[in-house]
Amino acid sequence: RWVASLGEIAPVRLEKVQAGSAEAKRWAFYLERYHYLGLRVVGENVGYLARDREGRDVGCLLFGAAAWRCAPRDRRLGWSSVERADRLWSVVNNTRFLILPWVQVRHLASSLLGAAARRIDADWHQSYGHGVDWLETFVDRERFRGSCYRAANWECVGQTQGRSRQDREHQLQVPIKDVYLYEVKRRRSR
Repeated sequence: RWVASLGEIAPVRLEKVQAGSAEAKRWAFYLERYHYLGLRVVGENVGYLARDREGRDVGCLLFGAAAWRCAPRDRRLGWSSVERADRLWSVVNNTRFLILPWVQVRHLASSLLGAAARRIDADWHQSYGHGVDWLETFVDRERFRGSCYRAANWECVGQTQGRSRQDREHQLQVPIKDVYLYEVKRRRSR
């Protein structure tokens, strides 16, 4: 175990993962090996490797396409089905977030979420030609409390129904997750 304060390892940098680089290989290994869901990258995505001031890897983040349907999110954004279809491109899902298991640094998680929120719009625009208005994530209530998201000013807007997009017959039960949103455009306009 490696225990430190955030001040002792600051500044912590988020490095955008470039396909094929040594950093991308480490990032993919960490997520595949240490994240409980493994690594799954589909469609538009931006990954970050978090490194401390000494260049030591401390965490990984992955952002990808938003969930097609999410009632709590759509209610919070005031979206009808038509509006969702027109605006879904403006929402990006934090699909993976990992602090490396041997790293014990209080407030590191919320600090990384804040750093990602400050730069995701520009990085997404550079990669895909459009910006981001909202971030979303789904926190497994059986595993996590969502404290770092709340500390980073994400808003819990409700819970999933315990179904999956693969559940065409409404038979599959998956863990209920808290749905969190973060408004990027609000930060941009400040």
